[in-house]
Amino acid sequence: MDEAVRDPQSCDLERFVGLEHIDPESLRIKRWGLIADGTSFTRKFTAGQVLFGKRRAYQRKVAVADFDGLCSSDILVFEPADDQLLPELLPFIVQTEGFFQHALGTSAGSLSPRTRWRDLAAYEFPLPPLDEQRRIAEILWATEEIKAKYVELLRATQVFRQVLLDKIIPDPENQTGSEHVIVLADVCWMQNGRGFPSEDYQDNGIKLLRPGNLGKDGNFCWDDDATRCLPNVYRELASAYLVNSGDVVINLTAQSLEEGFMGRVCLAREGDFSLLNQRIGRFYCNDGLLPEYLYRCLQTSRFRKTVETNCEGSKVKHLYWRHISSFVLILPSTVEQGKILKVLRAAQEATDRVERSVVSSLRVSISLREYLLHGIAIARRRGRSNAG
Repeated sequence: MDEAVRDPQSCDLERFVGLEHIDPESLRIKRWGLIADGTSFTRKFTAGQVLFGKRRAYQRKVAVADFDGLCSSDILVFEPADDQLLPELLPFIVQTEGFFQHALGTSAGSLSPRTRWRDLAAYEFPLPPLDEQRRIAEILWATEEIKAKYVELLRATQVFRQVLLDKIIPDPENQTGSEHVIVLADVCWMQNGRGFPSEDYQDNGIKLLRPGNLGKDGNFCWDDDATRCLPNVYRELASAYLVNSGDVVINLTAQSLEEGFMGRVCLAREGDFSLLNQRIGRFYCNDGLLPEYLYRCLQTSRFRKTVETNCEGSKVKHLYWRHISSFVLILPSTVEQGKILKVLRAAQEATDRVERSVVSSLRVSISLREYLLHGIAIARRRGRSNAG
């Protein structure tokens, strides 16, 4: 279904796609690399073909190409073999739970499991008549468009929130001369977390706050895959490291290449009671600084620039108190801090509402896809069985 080119630099194509350019549960390719900048990829795809990530299939990476290009050998290129299957329906079939389970079941390898085309080719699925395929495809593409609009709205809302944050938090560079200009060390100090023995990890008990639990939205993330717990005896053994609601914490290591991971700041909320692990810092504020206000100051683009400029390390970047303790900020009165926080909470609430809409649209899209491509076929088979 795909072909190879001998020399990527001499072909007439401009873009290449790797697994990192495909987003899970999104059929659109929004990022790519330029062949002129260099690539070892030789597998060619054309507009309209379906790209499927065969490596680590549990990531559910499927996309429809809207341009010609080259792709990684870890991507399989699909298209209908004949006119029995509409091209418009194929990407949704590849997205179904049944297909992914088949892909996972045929994957081999421990660190980086891969499936193969010859194994995927054996996947069986109900195929409706062409007229019904066309109707289903129209419905599913309509839901895909709605989902994409919600995602665009969320991104716009997030940009607005960041611009508002950068504008409403006073910037010392724009001071008028009467503001109270300080550095971070004047109003707070940072406690480093401690190491806990991995042999004590268990499925229940007191949660251990690790860098992977710090979400990009400023909330703690307690997904099953990312959460480790310790025996409750650590409540007393490590009482100085207990994280409570209202605490501000920061990630001090770049163990992930995800943008913004180094120096990511989160605010503990109700239900986030946990133990502070090593490579995470927790701030203690003086009376004149509201912890939530500090949290917002450390979310500004200005602080992000400070983190990226001052962290150190060759392979793994690290951040220390000395890198950020001299960060300059303006300290309004606690009354004024409260007013600023009220505005920022409203902006955050608006962003959260849009994010919930994105999640809801995704759930509807998945449910509709599974029903139209699997549920109807089951109902039809049952009807024929009952009629017999």
